[in-house]
Amino acid sequence: MISEGGSFVKGMVLGGICCILVTLLGHIKMGHNTKSHEHRHLQAPKKEDILNLSEDKRLELTQSIRVYCIILVKPKDLGHWAAVKETWSKHCDKAEFYSSENIKVFDSVVLNTDNMWTMMRKAYKHAYENYRDNYNWYFLAHPSTFAIIENLKYFLLKQDPSQPFYTGQTETSGDLQYVNGGGGIVLSVESLRRLYRVFEDPDKCPERGGMIWKLSEDKQLAICLKYTGVHAENAEDSEKKDVFNTKSVGTLIKEAMGNHAQEVVEGCCSDMAITFSGLQPNHMHVMMYGVYRLRAYGHTFNDALAFLPPPGSDND
Repeated sequence: MISEGGSFVKGMVLGGICCILVTLLGHIKMGHNTKSHEHRHLQAPKKEDILNLSEDKRLELTQSIRVYCIILVKPKDLGHWAAVKETWSKHCDKAEFYSSENIKVFDSVVLNTDNMWTMMRKAYKHAYENYRDNYNWYFLAHPSTFAIIENLKYFLLKQDPSQPFYTGQTETSGDLQYVNGGGGIVLSVESLRRLYRVFEDPDKCPERGGMIWKLSEDKQLAICLKYTGVHAENAEDSEKKDVFNTKSVGTLIKEAMGNHAQEVVEGCCSDMAITFSGLQPNHMHVMMYGVYRLRAYGHTFNDALAFLPPPGSDND
């Protein structure tokens, strides 16, 4: 009798564990119940595409792209926080820092949580509720990321913010394609609207991750967006080089020297790169110098467009 009772208990325990695993796997692989998505690589426009437009159309395009920047920060990020505030964030049409807790030395939207997924959810909700009518593109970055907002706007010229759009540097985990948050994440206002709605459905988009294993916040975001029909798209330039980078320029150059010793620059980075990540605060200032201040006197790039700074901005 004792052995039969023990077997019964073991059976109950194993059955319970199996039920939990099936439920969780079903939740994570929910894409099987939806129409399969063919992965695409989105490319920035070619120079010729812009030159063929009328001057009035070019001006209309530059004024229509309005980028709201979300930077997620924690107290340990104070050095990065200051560097981002003093450098690239000034080129956003509006940039706000979303912090895990109140920090007196910097203004921020206080989220009162240090869980990255919860921080991301609250930041997106706040952005949608307060700015959905003012901006059509929403760029989220970590404090160690350096972004060239003018290149982001150029990349977005061919995209329609009223369509579901979600891009950056994509990666694959199982059958899930997601944008790596280290390189920055871009959502159209339509994608943000869909995300805001699915936040209210805990079965499709839980505020807490898996019970047995924890998914990173960028994977959680991809799962929630996938339920709404929004899929991750890899962003590239016209030569098919990534424009969102999850590594620093220095790291990418070292890798290129090892892999393409005869063509380091060509093997490294896109001329129209939008982000680099993993930077220290002093490296941000060096990047600012190289991107916005250093120039060859008398040289002109003959750019067909000019993205003007937002009113009142003290950007470079």
